[in-house]
Amino acid sequence: MTYDELEAENARLRAALEAATTNLLPIAERQIGRNQYDNGPVSATARQRAIFESAIDFAIIVTDPAGVVADWNPGAENVMGWTAAEVRGQDGAFFFTPEDRAGGQVASEMRRALKDGRAADERWHLRKDGHLFWASGEMMPLLGDASEHLGFVKILRDRTDEHLAGVALRQAQDRFQTILDTIDAAFAIVEVKFDADDRPVDYRFVEANPAFERQSGVNLRGKWVTEFAPDLEQFWFETYGRVARTGEPTNFESYADAFKRWFDVRAVRVGDAADRQIAIFFNDVTPRREAEERLRVSEAVARENVERVQLALAAGAIIGTWHWDLPRDQFTVDEAFARAFGLDPALGRKGLPLAQIVATVHPDDQAGLAQALDEAITRGGSYAHQYRVRRTDGDYYWIEANGRVNLDPEGTPLSFPGVLIDVEHRRAVEAERDTALAALRSLNDTLEQRVAERTADLMQVEDALRQSQKVEAIGQLTGGVAHDFNNLLTVIRGSVDLLRRASVSDERRQKYIDAISDTTDRAAKLTGQLLAFARRQSLKPEVFDATDSVRTLGDMIRTLAGARVKVTLRLPSGPCYVNADRSQFDTAVVNMAVNARDAMKSEGELIITVEQATDMPVIRSHPAVSGQFVMVSLVDSGPGIPADKLDQIFEPFFTTKGVGEGTGLGLSQVFGFTKQSGGDILVASTKGAGAMFTMYLPRVEGVGRVAVEAGEQPLSLGEGACVLVVEDNVEVGMFATRALAELGYNTVLTMDGAEALAELATGVDRFDVVFSDVMMPGMSGVELGQEIGRLYPALPVMLTSGYSEVLAQSGTHGFDLLHKPYSIDALSRALRKMSRRG
Repeated sequence: MTYDELEAENARLRAALEAATTNLLPIAERQIGRNQYDNGPVSATARQRAIFESAIDFAIIVTDPAGVVADWNPGAENVMGWTAAEVRGQDGAFFFTPEDRAGGQVASEMRRALKDGRAADERWHLRKDGHLFWASGEMMPLLGDASEHLGFVKILRDRTDEHLAGVALRQAQDRFQTILDTIDAAFAIVEVKFDADDRPVDYRFVEANPAFERQSGVNLRGKWVTEFAPDLEQFWFETYGRVARTGEPTNFESYADAFKRWFDVRAVRVGDAADRQIAIFFNDVTPRREAEERLRVSEAVARENVERVQLALAAGAIIGTWHWDLPRDQFTVDEAFARAFGLDPALGRKGLPLAQIVATVHPDDQAGLAQALDEAITRGGSYAHQYRVRRTDGDYYWIEANGRVNLDPEGTPLSFPGVLIDVEHRRAVEAERDTALAALRSLNDTLEQRVAERTADLMQVEDALRQSQKVEAIGQLTGGVAHDFNNLLTVIRGSVDLLRRASVSDERRQKYIDAISDTTDRAAKLTGQLLAFARRQSLKPEVFDATDSVRTLGDMIRTLAGARVKVTLRLPSGPCYVNADRSQFDTAVVNMAVNARDAMKSEGELIITVEQATDMPVIRSHPAVSGQFVMVSLVDSGPGIPADKLDQIFEPFFTTKGVGEGTGLGLSQVFGFTKQSGGDILVASTKGAGAMFTMYLPRVEGVGRVAVEAGEQPLSLGEGACVLVVEDNVEVGMFATRALAELGYNTVLTMDGAEALAELATGVDRFDVVFSDVMMPGMSGVELGQEIGRLYPALPVMLTSGYSEVLAQSGTHGFDLLHKPYSIDALSRALRKMSRRG
């Protein structure tokens, strides 16, 4: 009986039980001897009794609260054999099995019926004849109008045939499931999915046995196959779809690339056709298919070898064949083999032992041949060996024996077939080749010596050339520096001489002083550009938005470029943060813009672009670098840069402009700044089509805005604060102390770090700030500042330097820095900021 049939039967049973519970109340009252029921008309009682009596397929038993039988319908007599007269007044447990009675099953059912309103039950019961029958039923309590407990009614039905059929079915299912779980073949129930056009597009594995995962290599229970193999071949969908649609079973072998396996498959439709389900049995036959492929290849190779042997025999390359029966030590050879070995015709050509075969082998080759044969027989497989044999003319000739040792499955040698190849001519050619190679090696040895000597000479010449180029470069750099500084010094010297004249008016005196000040600033800018090119300037890195900086420079660049140059800014909508010296960044962009303007002769188009990049390409001899970068590129419409000049444009003082039109340091500053900031500068140009300069700087995360320092403030006075000046140059030190004195500071001058520490040790409270040079003999200014920070953490330290390799390579280590040459105003503001008393 199926599950649905059992459910329907249980529903019928429950309906009968409820009808009996409703209609048997008067009967129960009469049998139990109580008058607490409203009997109603006599006809109703008769009708209820008729139902009780006519239910011959259902056994209905009425008991009192103690379980003693009060009534027993004909259905109970029909099912169990006892009459109502035989059972009235007996304990209702008599038709339960001894095991159930001993286990208190009846009392348990009564308790459950009282607690839950009903107690379902399926178990074995006894008939009058002693036989067992399987009954399914329910027990319910009988309650009065006041809900008082009057007794119980139990309704049951004989289900022996159905139960035995169900047991048999379950046993068959268990046997079938055991078979599916233990067989090596994979089994699965597959639901095929069709699209709106009734085309199969996917299938799901509804059920699968354990062998499925072993055979397929993956567990797909409950999954659609496209989840695992989205690119599965269309063949599988079409084949399974056809079986599900037509019901025609199929057998096939196919390869599934997603599984990397060959499968032997049997597919049949199961269940209702509308379910679109099929059962598939399959095995992984990949090893067999691979073995077949290897066999196919081996057979093809064998055929090719046979063809080659036949061709070799026809061409005379093979001069004999043999077959050696290893267990019996018997050779079978052809006539060509016998001639090659100079065998006596009287020996015959069959049944020859190894000793007779190798008798004509050259004595010097006997031991090597024996070793080669022993190794081949031991390991099995291919064999090849060259040796000399004596022919009937008495001369020895070189031959090569090629064969194969065949072993049985236990590894015992069985046979050893092979062929002989005449290699006499080849050996002679090889000997000639070896002689020629030896001569060539001798020539090469002397050639290598001559090449090594020539190479050494060339290296010396190259070293001299490089030294000459270095001297030339240094000379060019020195000449350029000397030229520019001499021009600056001429202005300073001339202004000083004019200031010494007593007749100079105040107006002219101020002009001469301003000329000296301006010239000093130009000299400082020149040294800064040189340091930038050498990547030795002391930068002040900060995180800023390159996009915003270029946008701010736009108006100034348009002014510098002039009205006939169209300046276009192509800027991203979001920020592009870099960590660099902002003033040097602005200077680099302006230098490139001015360079482009001059190249275009102040007429054309200049496009400035800022964008992000995920790597920095190969630039000159440097490899590409992966990472996040900000690109700032300037493209002009000028004449371009000649290819032979591209490697020189970043050299200091190199310029293609006329005399007085440029210093040759602008692009040098760009080069030095980008390299020192962790980036690089790329130039691309085609003559006649303009040039593009692209500056790469590492991109960083943005930071919140910081307060901008106030602009120029009035000159600050020292108001008696004391400054410890540390300067190894006497003239600079004296100038600093005099300048500080003019500003109202007290000063103490020391010449080096050791002297400064000794001065502090005598009384650190005298000093409000330490003002130290960086480059000094012995302890540097940075080291002095670090030592002061350790000994006197409350005492501020300010450094000053025109150039420091320490600062250029490692930064200021957290100290404030005042660049030389500095003005009195800058010195005053810096010290005012640092002074503890200010």
